[in-house]
Amino acid sequence: MPNLSSPELIALAQQGNEEAIGALYDANCQAVFRYFKARLGNQQTAEDLTGEVFRRMLTGLAGYRAIDLPFRAWLFRIAHNHLVDYYRRENSHKIIPLQEVENTSADEVDPAAVIEAKLSMESAYQALSDLEPSQRDVLALRFLSGLSLKETAFAMSRTEDAIKALQRRGLMALRLSLAGQ
Repeated sequence: MPNLSSPELIALAQQGNEEAIGALYDANCQAVFRYFKARLGNQQTAEDLTGEVFRRMLTGLAGYRAIDLPFRAWLFRIAHNHLVDYYRRENSHKIIPLQEVENTSADEVDPAAVIEAKLSMESAYQALSDLEPSQRDVLALRFLSGLSLKETAFAMSRTEDAIKALQRRGLMALRLSLAGQ
């Protein structure tokens, strides 16, 4: 399926073609997972929510119509809405670390470097957790999931100007927080 354009791939997926559905999953799975992982910090929960997004994608795929936004923006709207639902169910808005330092063998890594990296990551996590939730969402969608301004605006049901303002304020607050530490 690598020779097909995105609209052709989506049309085949809407007809139930399993290879096309798999190709859509492969093209978007990591970005959706990174979005959830950044927001929740828990790998298992991020994997569960990612799976649920793609289940919802399959359910709603027949109704998808490419207006002037790409499929990916539609998919991230599903992901964003699912995250909001998750927070409502869990009644928790606490941000947990984006990722943990990967385990490596002791002879590969200097322990001091691991501790320094861990402290730097903790500073970044703390700075992110201090941001307003909508600013965290924008930064996660833009920089961790790689969405464009237009796609982020669609996913969050906001205007592009609102996304630009949230991104600018979020980056400024993040910079100030990290400089003060």
